[in-house]
Amino acid sequence: MHELIFTFDSAFEMWTFWIAVVALAVFLFGGSYIVTRPQPEFAGHPKGLFLLFLAEMWERFSYYGMRALLIFYLVQHWMFSDSEASVIYGAYTALVYITPVVGGYLADRYLGQRKAVVFGAVLLTFGHFFMAFEGDGGQADPFINVFWLALALIIVGSGFLKANISVIVGQLYSRTDIRRDPAYTIFYMGINVGAATASIICGFLGQTYGWEYGFGLAGFGMLIGLVFFVLGKPLLMGKGEPKDPAKIAGGKEWGIYGAGLAMVLLCWTAIQFQELVGIVLGIFGGGLVLYVLFTAVTKLAPEERDRIFAAMFLILTSIVFWALFEQAGSSLNLFTDRHVETGGVNASMFQSINAIYIVLLAPVFAMMWQSLARKGAEPSTPMKFGLAIIQVGLGFLVLVWGAESVGVNVPTPVIFIFLIYLLHTTGELCLSPVGLSAMNRLAPAHMASLIMGTWFFASALGNFAAGLIASATGGEGVGEEAGKQLVLDVYGTVGWYAVGIGVAVMVISPLVKKLMHLDTLQDETLTGADQAGLEAQEGGVHPATKA
Repeated sequence: MHELIFTFDSAFEMWTFWIAVVALAVFLFGGSYIVTRPQPEFAGHPKGLFLLFLAEMWERFSYYGMRALLIFYLVQHWMFSDSEASVIYGAYTALVYITPVVGGYLADRYLGQRKAVVFGAVLLTFGHFFMAFEGDGGQADPFINVFWLALALIIVGSGFLKANISVIVGQLYSRTDIRRDPAYTIFYMGINVGAATASIICGFLGQTYGWEYGFGLAGFGMLIGLVFFVLGKPLLMGKGEPKDPAKIAGGKEWGIYGAGLAMVLLCWTAIQFQELVGIVLGIFGGGLVLYVLFTAVTKLAPEERDRIFAAMFLILTSIVFWALFEQAGSSLNLFTDRHVETGGVNASMFQSINAIYIVLLAPVFAMMWQSLARKGAEPSTPMKFGLAIIQVGLGFLVLVWGAESVGVNVPTPVIFIFLIYLLHTTGELCLSPVGLSAMNRLAPAHMASLIMGTWFFASALGNFAAGLIASATGGEGVGEEAGKQLVLDVYGTVGWYAVGIGVAVMVISPLVKKLMHLDTLQDETLTGADQAGLEAQEGGVHPATKA
């Protein structure tokens, strides 16, 4: 045992924890120093950018701190089976992807982005703090209703905040400002710093000392982010304010906040009836796709129609990717906890690996795509999608091979957890930012928001499907070795299916590329491409619909 204020089960766990604490402190104090300087800019960027960096860093800290612990909390504290917990987790993450559509719409039409972010941050702060009220556990405990309320607050709060804070970043710069891309690079560093450190710090505290400490720290982090954002309002230079203040005058603003609270009640109900969430997603998702296709066929010129067909192909393909990628927080988290030789490190701390890989590899991929483009050898968008799905499938196959090579009755070496996250991250970098950019390029200006909403709706469907796949890995009552084999069988099946689907996408990618008509694409409205998120939970890019 290693002791330094806290008790650790291994030296590696201790060093990982304290490195995360130091990194978070460095960014906190460094950011605080930057935003309190008298100069209006730092490193050539307005101080408002660094304010948004801090706010987003703490929001992601709270979100990923909770996410790292959620599946364990459901199984170990509220006593849900693996299958039940996985479906709840899938429904929760699916709803997180739907609410940005509403939050973005209300901000665009009425509140403005800044007020929407403040409202979302308040809901998130209460939601994360309510997670710390754990009661005695078990589904008969009345405190479980507080837990459902906490999830509902986080779902709606994420919808208002994540849908709008990245938009404010873009508003700090003109559309032709060459600093826009570097600004988003800095901003998304905040996302991944928060995500990586939260999984380590909150994960360790929650699994070692008690749920209330992990969730409570996540809530405290969100509160810090809210304080920074409110006090730093002058640094935003009037950006993100309502376009037409008259629309929220005379108490109308409070009516919108009331509608947000009504959404909380709706989500409180929905999260308890996960099958209903799946049915609603299926009906509305199918209706949305049919509406987009009907509009494309009946109202668009041939080339624009073809581009919508290409976009819809990419959107439907992305569902497969997210259904497998999002095993990370559910079934893969449980597998790591039960069947992997982690060297004494809490399983929840491994949720940080994806964010760390993103920080390390995103610049490499950006330079690689640019280098290939200069040589005329950059893969097309549909080809990148095919590569992404193959990589996410190979990640599962590598884990299955590694586990079976040492024997099912032997703990799986931790190196294979690092490998599956590596392949899933490289796959994410081939699909997530590429896909968001493609939606912006392919949609005509008057359909830009509709297509972007369809993209995120598909992500919600993928997350719900991830819950269903994870539920299939639940093997309660069959014994540890049989349970491990069941997980590996499911992973092997979905892995091979993914590889097959990815190869098929690559084979037909030339046809899809042809439908994109890139040679006649006009530089009409490509805003938002630089807002492409580099992490799975990024939501709510709202491109302008007028040049």
